[in-house]
Amino acid sequence: MRAILYCGLTLAFGAALFMPAQVQTEVPPKEAGAKPAAVERIKIHGESLEGNLEANAADREALVYLPPSYAADKKRRYPVVYALHGYSIGAAQWAQEIHAQQTIEGAFARGAQEMIVVLPDSKTVHNGSMYSSSVTTGDFELFIARDVVRYIDSHYRTIPRRTSRGLVGHSMGGYGASRIGMKHADVFGSLYIMSPCCMAPRGAGPVNPEMEKALEAVKSPADSAALPFGPRAQLATAAAWSPNPKNPPLYLDLPTKNGVVQQDVLARWTANAPLVFVHQYIGNLRRYRAIAIDVGDKDGLRAGASQLHEILDAYGIANSFEVYPGTHTSAVAVRFQNYVMPFFGRNLCSGNNCQ
Repeated sequence: MRAILYCGLTLAFGAALFMPAQVQTEVPPKEAGAKPAAVERIKIHGESLEGNLEANAADREALVYLPPSYAADKKRRYPVVYALHGYSIGAAQWAQEIHAQQTIEGAFARGAQEMIVVLPDSKTVHNGSMYSSSVTTGDFELFIARDVVRYIDSHYRTIPRRTSRGLVGHSMGGYGASRIGMKHADVFGSLYIMSPCCMAPRGAGPVNPEMEKALEAVKSPADSAALPFGPRAQLATAAAWSPNPKNPPLYLDLPTKNGVVQQDVLARWTANAPLVFVHQYIGNLRRYRAIAIDVGDKDGLRAGASQLHEILDAYGIANSFEVYPGTHTSAVAVRFQNYVMPFFGRNLCSGNNCQ
């Protein structure tokens, strides 16, 4: 039977993302006495992104939130949290969705240690980089782990040690946090994975001739922008995980061609599933001071998050795992203020004895 790995990000993300306008993120109440955190909108050049075949910009926007004491205490250095956005949005939109200014200030007011928080932008022609390494999209894995970290350390008063750097992401960003976290434990010291997408290799489903026809008709960024969520997410997946420099104009291979499954493409997608490659990075994961995973009880991505927790437990790697009441996006702002920020406050090194 002819089959297609139809998932892309469509099934991997779950139905919640098809109705973003209908899902409200609960906003925590403003904390009395919260002091202002300055925000800087900057551009970071990504050496790792130069020459990518999609012509995604190598100069990327990032939002940098500086703690209340940063301007006054000129000698103080700070740990840094790098926070990765999800698919179909960029850093600026995610900052709005998690009410970053309010939740960061609120976390400090509630007692979390002060730190710098960085939201880098990884949106691409097809709406998301998957934080992966691809000649088509550019190497967004190294962009985060090397270019962004290097820039922040050279332009801000950071504590430039892995034990003072944290990595967190939600949805596609949760995938990015798991992928980058597993591979770059020499850069980051604590890891928080929120509702990660795309953790497991996807099963085969029936061929969808209409989708295949729509994807084959895409020849330009404008064509991609006109697609609905599912097919566009399929292109993003292919650009990240099955690039092909010999296949213009999109420079990617799709899971089917002329109605026939391309098994080599499916194999490449499987190789990018964290639940498949996690076993290669157990030594790296043991280096983390702390690892946390959370997901909503009504989130279609719950199974993948649970399986990652179970694998870490099987290897004896300490990690916290919580299934909280909520959908894919309903509690993200609350989680960021009341769980993510305090987690890094407890686990990132900030003193003179940092190792």
